[in-house]
Amino acid sequence: MKPMHFSITINASVEKVWHTMLGQDTYRIWAAEFMPGSYYEGSWEQGSKILFLVDGSGMSSMIAENRPYQFISIKHLGMIMEGVLDTESAESKAWAAVSENYTFAPQGGGTLLLVELSAVPTENEADMAEIWPKALAKLKTLCE
Repeated sequence: MKPMHFSITINASVEKVWHTMLGQDTYRIWAAEFMPGSYYEGSWEQGSKILFLVDGSGMSSMIAENRPYQFISIKHLGMIMEGVLDTESAESKAWAAVSENYTFAPQGGGTLLLVELSAVPTENEADMAEIWPKALAKLKTLCE
């Protein structure tokens, strides 16, 4: 497992990037790069539980930190398979060690968006390296 970092400069305000990245309707569009049909249930409020799903399967997570228009930290807790929370399998335990951090920094008239994954399971590194840049490019298009 190793950390991974991604970044993109978006020609839009921090507020616009924040709302576009986290808004339910626009989240579905850029997150479809990971898996078509992706959505979330829950809240981005600090301390809240949030589920990242496709057809009832995905990740159970919590929002560890939320500084509006600056920073979001997501702590993964386990995997959901066909609606059932799994915290015991090796795959679920590997993802439970991962946190995702999003930093929104004003840059010129736009926003520098930094994405950090604390430790990606080895078997998922290639997929993340391919998909995150596509997802961020889609987010950029939505914002601009």
